[in-house]
Amino acid sequence: MESTKNLCAQIPVSLHERIRSEQEKSEQTLSQYITQIITEYYERGVTKTMNDTRTMAIQISDELFERLKAYLKASGVSQKQFLTDLIEKALNEANA
Repeated sequence: MESTKNLCAQIPVSLHERIRSEQEKSEQTLSQYITQIITEYYERGVTKTMNDTRTMAIQISDELFERLKAYLKASGVSQKQFLTDLIEKALNEANA
């Protein structure tokens, strides 16, 4: 496991409340949630701009969603990265 270091910053109360609310919904620790947000921000900035992305939404059963949520929590992978990897793998296999 990579060593960690504390990061402290003053942010507006409204933003703090929003972050804590979303963090609680994600069932991650604050450290895990902030790490995920910052990592996704920098990965997006390096590989794509917002103009180069599209939104894809699907509906799945509650049971499948809960299984996915548990897997993501245990593995420390973001939902976005997990789904992107699955799609890329399937497309690469189809093209092979």
